[in-house]
Amino acid sequence: MTASAHPSGYGEPQDERLPPPAPVLGAQTWREIAHLLSNMPVGVAGFLYIAVCIYASAMLSFTLVGLPLLAVTLLGVRQLGRFERARARVLLRVRIEEPSALRAREEGFLSWLWAQLKDSVAWRHVLYFFIRLPWGWLSFGVTFPALFVGWPVLPWLARGLTNVDRALVRALLSPSDELERRIAELESDRGSVADTAAADLRRIERDLHDGAQARLVTLAMDLGLAKEKLLQDPQAAADMVDEAHGEVKLALQELRDLARGIHPAILTDRGLGPALSALAARCTADVTVTVDLPDRPAQAIEGITYFTVSELLQNITKHAQARTARIDIWKTHDRLLLQTTDDGKGGATTTGTGTGLAGLADRLTAVDGLLILDSPTGGPTTITAELPWR
Repeated sequence: MTASAHPSGYGEPQDERLPPPAPVLGAQTWREIAHLLSNMPVGVAGFLYIAVCIYASAMLSFTLVGLPLLAVTLLGVRQLGRFERARARVLLRVRIEEPSALRAREEGFLSWLWAQLKDSVAWRHVLYFFIRLPWGWLSFGVTFPALFVGWPVLPWLARGLTNVDRALVRALLSPSDELERRIAELESDRGSVADTAAADLRRIERDLHDGAQARLVTLAMDLGLAKEKLLQDPQAAADMVDEAHGEVKLALQELRDLARGIHPAILTDRGLGPALSALAARCTADVTVTVDLPDRPAQAIEGITYFTVSELLQNITKHAQARTARIDIWKTHDRLLLQTTDDGKGGATTTGTGTGLAGLADRLTAVDGLLILDSPTGGPTTITAELPWR
């Protein structure tokens, strides 16, 4: 089973369920006390690092050193945040995902510098350590005396104070939830879409240059020769015009095929059912098409579905050696599902660059789609594609 997926949402790891506070100090209460007592030294160390480095960066801002020093400071703040997430994970049982690695849009020092300076994750970590300083002193000042004079209420006191710590960690040390990761994925998908569009343009240009354009050039030359022979040898001129007429028909057919490859008219006029039936008629296997849709999906999704089926049928024709195949399309919730099954030899895979199925998986991923392939050696092969409805 091979799957290429584009997740539609992200869930943060669940925090461990904490035992309720009890008069007898349990292991979790001692961990919470350790966290509260370590808040003060950790807060002081983090605040001093940030304050000193930012102050030095400001003092050196009129030189070439100031901004790079600030960028390095923010890199260090990310590492402090990593330490705080680990401390919260061990002592508070709060599990926060690590933020995505920061990536510059372009190569070069200036691009790296700008990416570091506008790192929203690092600046939220800076805010965390500025807030942590007074809170660390306060929580330490309350917890330490309570160890000696507030023993009966210490479990409930520790739980209440550490709940504030948990809120701070979740609010300021977590990644930007779905937004940050979604932006990173959309940037990656944008590159895939751009590469696909460029490849399609090159294919269209090649088909025009090698096909219809070459035939039209030949046609123009034949008509020029026929014009010269019209008075001298009318029969030869008529034969050449007849040949030119055949070339015109072939050129028109190639242009129709090219236009169908860009966007078939039958898909626009009649929808997926008739368009896919026309595709299936050209396949070497006996293909059954079933389309069960309440209405037509978005035009872009309809086109992607059509070309996905076209690619899959080409694979069946060229590689599967199948006698029969089946195509089913239906809607569930807000997703369009496409499944193709054939009784061919199997062994298909999406691994490896440059393969048709790998490129198809990339195209589906770029539109929040999903491709699942089940193709054991010896067959049968079942390919399921999922696309957004709108």
